[in-house]
Amino acid sequence: MRNVGITGLGHYLPKRVLTNADLEQMVETSDEWIVSRTGIKERRIAGKDEKNSDMAIKAAREALKDARLDPARVELIIVATISPDSSFPSVACLVQKAVHAPRAAAFDVSAACSGFLYALTTAKQFIRNGVYKNALVIASEKITTYVNWNDRGTCVLFGDGAGACVLKPVAGKRGILSDYIHAQGHFGDLMMVVAEERDPLDQQTKMITLPHIAMQGQELFKVAVNSMAAAVGIAVKKAGLKLSDIDYVVPHQANDRIISAVARKLHLPKEKIFINIDRYGNMSAASIAVALYEAVERKKIKRGDYVVLVTFGAGLVSAANVVKW
Repeated sequence: MRNVGITGLGHYLPKRVLTNADLEQMVETSDEWIVSRTGIKERRIAGKDEKNSDMAIKAAREALKDARLDPARVELIIVATISPDSSFPSVACLVQKAVHAPRAAAFDVSAACSGFLYALTTAKQFIRNGVYKNALVIASEKITTYVNWNDRGTCVLFGDGAGACVLKPVAGKRGILSDYIHAQGHFGDLMMVVAEERDPLDQQTKMITLPHIAMQGQELFKVAVNSMAAAVGIAVKKAGLKLSDIDYVVPHQANDRIISAVARKLHLPKEKIFINIDRYGNMSAASIAVALYEAVERKKIKRGDYVVLVTFGAGLVSAANVVKW
């Protein structure tokens, strides 16, 4: 079996910036309230005519260019998303068409904020087992589609964006050393998208209530911290390492308080943890993909470093990977 590593990275962020000051004009909140509880100062919002697939395509093209991979040679495309353009065709198929990758198998993965690591782990298995020679993995979210802008408890949290990576076999003891994906469906009601129920055969219904995010914040906080800490411990052990061996951690960017609590639980110094939630908010599956891109771009992650990627999401799902960069 071959070692599989990340050989190229890409990202895309919408131009529109929604600041806390902007939100103060929209809902009863304040910059101090938002920052003290979440660490978020601003977030990106996709334009009205900007689709999820548009963002995914732009991130994909950058990752392919970075990896120096001809799109015609791409063999697998997986897109992690819970906010696709529509139920079908999949975002992955739209990406395949746009980047001109006719050889590729293509499908989407739905695992909320853990989607990128679920997709990464899935793609790794195909390459490691010799089914495919490479894979393009993307996380793209237009999550603000589901935001209730009258709910101050949730509307301040989310933003839009996309991140991507290319996976290939790598030489030596580099690449993705271990994987861990997990689900706790009994916590599913802590965060969900609520929609109006209707008879699927009722052709008279003209209006459907817009789905929106509902969240039980305090309960979710506890489960998130414990799930992420457990995922890190399991993935590090599976890699044959100790926590002290880890050079850097790239966590899902849901809430700065959650990240800080995980760091304390694992006895990790905050300087070993990448944080960009202040500028982007929670971009669901795209958060950790964009964070990884920026951590590498800023040279926080260097060749030979042991890096942990860790996340949790609605479902409740959690995941972690250990990578030797």
